[in-house]
Amino acid sequence: MSRRAVVIGAGLAGMLAAAALSAVADEVVVLDRDDLPEGPEHRKGLPQGRHAHLLMAGGLAPMEELVPGVSMRKHLLAAGAHEIPLGSGMVALTPEGWFRRWRHPGPRMLTCTRALLDWAVRGAVLDNTGVVVRKAGVLELTGSRQRVTGVRLSTAAGEEELAADFVVDASGRGSRIVTWLAGLGVDDVREKTVDAGLVNATRLYRTPEGAGRFPLTIVQADPYQGRPGRSGMVLPIEGDRWMVSLAGTRGGGEPPSDPDAFLRYTLDLPDPIVGRLISGAEPLTDVHVSRSTSNHRRYLEKVRSWPERLVVLGDALATFNPAYGQGMSVAALGARELDRELRRSGLDAPGLARRVQGRAARSVEAAWTMAVSQDVWYPGTRGGSPGVADRLVTAYTRRMIRTATGSYPAASAVWDVMSMTTGPTRLLRPSTVLATLSGPPLPPAAGAPLTEDERTILRRLDRTGR
Repeated sequence: MSRRAVVIGAGLAGMLAAAALSAVADEVVVLDRDDLPEGPEHRKGLPQGRHAHLLMAGGLAPMEELVPGVSMRKHLLAAGAHEIPLGSGMVALTPEGWFRRWRHPGPRMLTCTRALLDWAVRGAVLDNTGVVVRKAGVLELTGSRQRVTGVRLSTAAGEEELAADFVVDASGRGSRIVTWLAGLGVDDVREKTVDAGLVNATRLYRTPEGAGRFPLTIVQADPYQGRPGRSGMVLPIEGDRWMVSLAGTRGGGEPPSDPDAFLRYTLDLPDPIVGRLISGAEPLTDVHVSRSTSNHRRYLEKVRSWPERLVVLGDALATFNPAYGQGMSVAALGARELDRELRRSGLDAPGLARRVQGRAARSVEAAWTMAVSQDVWYPGTRGGSPGVADRLVTAYTRRMIRTATGSYPAASAVWDVMSMTTGPTRLLRPSTVLATLSGPPLPPAAGAPLTEDERTILRRLDRTGR
């Protein structure tokens, strides 16, 4: 008998889940409300799509496993993505000082537009599996609280039911999964939101001549001064362009949409390096602003009775402040958990959906802890405030970051956790704790750790007179 799997959402999480299901299902149908673009173009179903997206090493690793016969790293690089070694290819000002650049490259991340990444992943899945995509909106799940049996659709031709042996909700931040579950009689879903009121503002620039190898540059927000956070970054993307993304929290830190004010904002950051770089660069777009940035989590792994044949992944499960660059990696890690459980026990195994939901929650928990433990310190944050445990963790974390500005062992631990190649317990290994307690063996960097060639490029681009 033919077995059909249905995936709701054709974004990154949905297409990776579809790739996993294609190994065990006879038919995999991906449903999406949008008209999907033929090329790497923005679509309205991704409210954060125009802003910076970082694919960390911990997210790329499962993607390498999920699409049969394709190295997603090579595929994305061939499409125009850039590969950034965190240890040597990034210039970063943290609240505790400048990170040094080391000879060791450390974990690598990929940078490109979200439009390119989604288009490249979707193409790789569709070209190498039997997955098909249909335009349709999902109205509800069918079945019972014991087992999901399909979905009810809204299409151009009207409503219809689509039977399924397995359903994955990867419909993103706007998922209606709590309402759908309530329709099946599952009404004990606990949710939590921590919202720092972050606003993103992004503009694309042509990479100036001779600056194609300038390192990714970021000035991080400082959540510990009792003031709204403000940050900015310049990252290389496909098409010989720079993406300049600003972010600030409510209460006065919000970046503007006006182009002149956009530049002034960058120059008023704790270091003006972002503004100095772009002051002599050619803008290619207007400033795009987005406010869909809160941390929101659905604790589906804690539901008393989880329906068989239903899994929720990606932003439908949890969303994070995008400043931390975790969402895509968490989605990929969740899809890998689905893939591994399907290969281990098959599509029909009792309890499979609950096991996947529980395992997906592990990477969600790690990302949630990292994001929320910083966001609760911003004034005006809604849904959370620092408690005693937060203060203890923050004191240790700040000391460790300060140490990492001048200690390779501490910096290596920070990169591993930031890249999601290991969990936060990496920071508690004896070698890391010892390095943290000893403090940085090197003095604080006096300024951005640029090579002489990079300083020359910065001076050449700088139109601010600073």
